[in-house]
Amino acid sequence: QVQLVESGGGLVQAGGSLRLSCAASGSIFSINNMAWYRQAPGKPRDLVATITRNGNTNYADSMKGRFTISRDNAKNTVYLQMNSLKPEDTAVYYCRAENLLGPDYWGQGTQVTISS
Repeated sequence: QVQLVESGGGLVQAGGSLRLSCAASGSIFSINNMAWYRQAPGKPRDLVATITRNGNTNYADSMKGRFTISRDNAKNTVYLQMNSLKPEDTAVYYCRAENLLGPDYWGQGTQVTISS
């Protein structure tokens, strides 16, 4: 079993920055790729960015150039640096870990609110 704990969310003004963290613990040997998703009220959960174990990244088009996903395998932590934030970035942000041995793991989410 793997536990994912997100942190770093909060309230910032438009144009500001936040850095989210997702710390993994437990049977981390089963984790492969990791990703950030977000879900705004009344909307589906959407992919934000992914990162492989080797550090290869991929982003949703609307996040390219503003968000950066990174990973510290020694700390079992994945990060999401978010810059030039917009009100439409307001959502609950979730961390997901691909599980090589079964269903993927999800964190509990962290709220990000951007004021205009």
